This record gives sequence, C-alpha cells and structure tokens, in this order.
Amino acid sequence: MKKSILVALMAVICTLSACADNDQLITFAQLPAPAQVTVKQYFDEANVAFCTMDREWFGKEYKVQFNDGTEIKFESDGSIHKIDCQFRAVPDALIPEVVLQQVKAQFPQAVIVEWGKDDRGWKAELNNQLELKFNSKYQMIGIDD
Repeated sequence: MKKSILVALMAVICTLSACADNDQLITFAQLPAPAQVTVKQYFDEANVAFCTMDREWFGKEYKVQFNDGTEIKFESDGSIHKIDCQFRAVPDALIPEVVLQQVKAQFPQAVIVEWGKDDRGWKAELNNQLELKFNSKYQMIGIDD
C-alpha cells in the first residue's frame, strides 16, 4: 500500500515538474501592453530577437531577448521582473531614483547593468561586478562581490 502511494506521488511530482517549465515562443504583440510600452520606450523594438511566455505555477512570465544579449523578464501584468543589459547600463528611468542616488554616491564610476527582483527585495549588479541587495523599500541591505 505504502509503495503504491509513493509511486503515485512520484508520478504526480514528475508530471507537475514537466508542466512547470513550459516556455513557448510568442510574438511581440502578445506581450502584455505595459511590457510592450517599456520595450518601445527604452529599447529598440527592431532589435528584439524573440519573445517567450513561461507558464508558472501562479501566472505567466514573459521574456524578451534582444540581439545584443539584453534580456528583460516581465511579470504577468507586464511589470518588470528583471533587466539584464550585459555590459551596458540599464536605462536610469527603469530604476527607482533612490537606488540610483545610492549607487552614484557610493560607486560614482559604476553603472547598473542588471536590475531585478530578488527573494527578499531587489538586487542590482554593477559593471564592476559588485552585487547590491535592497529591501522592498529600496534601502541597501547588503553587498556581494
């Protein structure tokens, strides 16, 4: 009896795991409207390589991959989850002003090349390889090198 329950439980877990990672290619027009606006306003729409939609447990996640390596992930509602511009600066307008001020004050020669949500708040990666951690109120709470 215990063995059959264990086997059934394993089958359910395997099935759910397989369904959880379900990336599918979509067109730019299928992105949520706020995501489209962000791309058009701050990036070159013509430079979009592809877009994907990933069905998560509690919603969808969208990704826009650009030809230059830049990657933006959006939440179901089109809000930004993560921006990775590789070696270029993330547009200032997409980063909270209080975070920009802290970075410019403490690291005047650095720029933010990655910005996004973290487990406990937000994180920014600088072009000098430092990773800054922020709480949900954008107060710096840690530095990783």
